[in-house]
Amino acid sequence: MADAKKSASLTIDGQTYELPILSPSAGPDVIDIRKLYAQANVFTYDPGFTSTAACDSEITYIDGDEGVLLHRGYPIDQLAEKSHFLEVCYLLLYGELPTADQIEDFEDRVTNHTMIHEQMHNFFRGFRRDAHPMATMVGVVGAMSAFYHDSTDIADPWQREVASIRLIAKMPTIAAMAYKYSIGQPFVYPRNDLDYASNFLRMCFSVPAEEYQVNPILSRAMDRIFTLHADHEQNASTSTVRLASSSGANPFACIAAGIACLWGPAHGGANQACLEMLREIGTPDRIPEFIERAKDKNDPFRLMGFGHRVYKNFDPRAKVMKQSADEVLELLGIENNPTLQVAKELERLALEDPYFKEKKLYPNVDFYSGIILDAMGFPTSMFTPIFALARTVGWISQWKEQISDPQLKIGRPRQLYQGSTYRDYVDVENR
Repeated sequence: MADAKKSASLTIDGQTYELPILSPSAGPDVIDIRKLYAQANVFTYDPGFTSTAACDSEITYIDGDEGVLLHRGYPIDQLAEKSHFLEVCYLLLYGELPTADQIEDFEDRVTNHTMIHEQMHNFFRGFRRDAHPMATMVGVVGAMSAFYHDSTDIADPWQREVASIRLIAKMPTIAAMAYKYSIGQPFVYPRNDLDYASNFLRMCFSVPAEEYQVNPILSRAMDRIFTLHADHEQNASTSTVRLASSSGANPFACIAAGIACLWGPAHGGANQACLEMLREIGTPDRIPEFIERAKDKNDPFRLMGFGHRVYKNFDPRAKVMKQSADEVLELLGIENNPTLQVAKELERLALEDPYFKEKKLYPNVDFYSGIILDAMGFPTSMFTPIFALARTVGWISQWKEQISDPQLKIGRPRQLYQGSTYRDYVDVENR
């Protein structure tokens, strides 16, 4: 809200303009420049929008300097430790932790929507066998609008609610089917007697020829991965969903746009890049060489999984993810895996190195999540689809919030034009 006592003065060509300052419940104040173009005929210039607030939100707050991540005010480490993914979904969607009756009702609604339309199976079969699962997910999620016409009217609150539940419920099924299709195995239908994470693991790793029992430690680790990736404020993919939504696009198209943005290695593909880096290092004895390369500004090599563009101290999700990684590795008894040996030694050396301490380059959530997913048996091509599955609830929560915002306008970023000015067309024979 605006603080009547606060304003900023901007002087342009001798003319001074008073700009209101808005004060949030947490975080830095925001200078309101909405009327600046109309009053002064100037734009602001902010590539990457790193200093620009494009919306107001009540969902997620991040303090990168202090290593804080809050969902509706609740710290992420408490949610990951004491809660579970569907309860966090409820919190993000509706603003409060649910009562026992509310979470039971919510879980029932999600569970009863996990199957996808049978004709959608044909979409999977239209892709090449070697198609990346993210390509498959972008296509299939976008195609949902062709099957669920009763939940595409964004002006209808009930249809928005139905679309939200459908997307949260069906995303694990779609991700698992994309995986099964990529390895040539038959699709596995969801089961209503399993929890969210266990259902996903079963759909990914079971086969019709034999029974499959989900290990509760693996299920808990999977649930934590979902929880720790549920939302992360106004990042690239969330902003993509909001921008697509601002045009009035249906929710399935908006979420498909978010998946496409998340696919980028600078965003959702970070844990895949981290694991590929560990494999490139190969053996623990080569780690000092790569650490020195990481310190060399002229060397293109970067240590993936260390530091974070938002968190300047430590990633609050990493501690919980490390605990899960230790539990999973102990359960599976694969501590001698070469990649995992490299990861453990790299973590130890980097945390002892003065350079990394000075730069505050601590292992982040991607470092540990890639190790866990690899230990579970997921190929690196599935890392980003799992991220998309988890982030869907964040995208939906942000989408619903934006749709209900009375200040909603279609997104229209400006530019600093550096091209040619007016010139007349020249006929081809005169060029």
